[in-house]
Amino acid sequence: MGFTLAPTAASQGFRLEAHDSVGSTNALALEHARAGDPGKLWVVSKKQESGRGRRGRVWATPEGNLAATLLVVTEGDLRMAATLGFVAGLALADALDAVVPKGRIAVALDGAAAGRNRFELKWPNDVLASGAKLSGILLESTLLDGNRFAVAVGIGVNVVAHPQDLPYPATSLKALGATCDAETLFLALSDAWSENARLWADGRGLNAIRQRWLERAAGLGGEVAVRIDGDVVRGIFETIDEDCRFVIRESGGRLITVAAGDVHFGAVASAGAQ
Repeated sequence: MGFTLAPTAASQGFRLEAHDSVGSTNALALEHARAGDPGKLWVVSKKQESGRGRRGRVWATPEGNLAATLLVVTEGDLRMAATLGFVAGLALADALDAVVPKGRIAVALDGAAAGRNRFELKWPNDVLASGAKLSGILLESTLLDGNRFAVAVGIGVNVVAHPQDLPYPATSLKALGATCDAETLFLALSDAWSENARLWADGRGLNAIRQRWLERAAGLGGEVAVRIDGDVVRGIFETIDEDCRFVIRESGGRLITVAAGDVHFGAVASAGAQ
């Protein structure tokens, strides 16, 4: 089966450009924007040669994994467009719930379903399964003429393989015992994106997105350390605020709001997020 759009996505004017292999789906989407593409374009591939993660890190996409980028072109507020990363996380988690049957994956993951979500969201842009990184989300933007800008919402998912040499645990759907392929997952993702983007409503529904995100938040109420430009802030993960910034309660009760940083939970947080 090849990549296809969900009927809901197609009916809403989304388009699809599918590849067997690309350099970077984000880079290709932004190239299209600079060439005049109006947006609502999904660029997808089962392999990337030069994928990127946050802060310039490498994101590996070997054959069979999913690299998907949605191109959004808008005249709105770029700061509000940045919250599309939360829409993406919710859409992917919804898609995973739809295509990964309960009772047919690793015991640790199915056991989590009794008390919490099987797929959790780690601020600002990861999807976790049993505490291990399953997916990363990267937003990149470029200015266009006419006071417009383009946002590439990149979503990478470890479907059949995951890296082994990382300073944090990672996993793949295959390692969890799921049989879903990249094409099936993307079909569900394009459907779930349409629903979550409708809820977001160009930012007017951000509070509803925030509430849904908190219901899936990894580490909420637990010990956390956030590395910010070389410094480490420790405390309890209190919430995300109305702008989706990370809020930590220090031991003395003071609240600290974080706009960007690397989050570490549990034992890593206790060790100082080294």
